[in-house]
Amino acid sequence: MSNISRQYALDLLHKYNKEDFHLRHAYILEKVMIYFADELGFGDERDFWGLAGLLHDLDYEMFPDEHCIKQQEILRENGFDERFIRAVCSHGYGFTTDIKPEHTMEKVLYATDELTGLIGAAALVRPSKSVSDIEIKSVKKKFKTPSFAAGCSREIIQKGADMLGWELDYLIDMTIKAMRTVEGL
Repeated sequence: MSNISRQYALDLLHKYNKEDFHLRHAYILEKVMIYFADELGFGDERDFWGLAGLLHDLDYEMFPDEHCIKQQEILRENGFDERFIRAVCSHGYGFTTDIKPEHTMEKVLYATDELTGLIGAAALVRPSKSVSDIEIKSVKKKFKTPSFAAGCSREIIQKGADMLGWELDYLIDMTIKAMRTVEGL
């Protein structure tokens, strides 16, 4: 993994993803993961965390029915090591893979993947259309409304918070702060 540059990862991302939505989600997760690495004392692994966020849905656009399965093959063929492959694919735990998140980074990726979608959707219905002024209570209200951003699994978000040993409010607060670092993406 140490020999994989961000540019190499970006080229791979763009090879398998063309839709703006998927690319934007990848860029957001990259920055969110870097934020969490720095905040949680893993700054020396920030590049690893960032690339995991960037490539976590590498196969989703082209192979949605094989998400996190096809990805393992693609990453191996492109020189990524097993630690990285495991980390990235663990975010599919319980719905596409049986790779349980164990490392803090894997748990953060698992929890924030869905949560960033919910927070982003909640921000879009605000007058500002921004995460800059969104509050935990606004996100919690949307969290409790299953029909709002229905594709964002509340169960996975809660499981991720539980895996991390965090209260849901803390996870939401940290993720909002992380997303504020990427405003405008």
